[in-house]
Amino acid sequence: MGLSEQEVAWLGEHHAAAMITIGEDGMPKAVRVGVALIDGKVWSSGIQDRVRTPRLRRDPRCTLFVFDQAFAWLTLETTVTILDGDDAPSLNLQLFREMQGKPEGPLSWFGGELDEPAFLARMADENRLIYEFDVHHSYGLG
Repeated sequence: MGLSEQEVAWLGEHHAAAMITIGEDGMPKAVRVGVALIDGKVWSSGIQDRVRTPRLRRDPRCTLFVFDQAFAWLTLETTVTILDGDDAPSLNLQLFREMQGKPEGPLSWFGGELDEPAFLARMADENRLIYEFDVHHSYGLG
């Protein structure tokens, strides 16, 4: 399913989301994440050791609840593909440049700034990966 022009425009402006996965007990589990559209796909960053990563390897179904600071929201029912190859650091660079609105220069990271080589090294050190969401159904907006 493709996103509508209105949904694409809205996702271009809103990066705050809740990522809801399914635990082994069948209970939905929610965490706050950042998301952005990269080449028409919704992406978020994670690490190998996060609980949600093995959970998504077991069951790739996921719901994203993307929200603004008022009452507008967009729900995306998705299937997740985990991108964790050798290019994961550069994919994270692309994602964080989009989320931070910085096409070049240093990026913010946990209260500081990292130049591009340091950022790429940090992404590799942290075993960062990308969650890519294939949207099956969407609804919402304000």
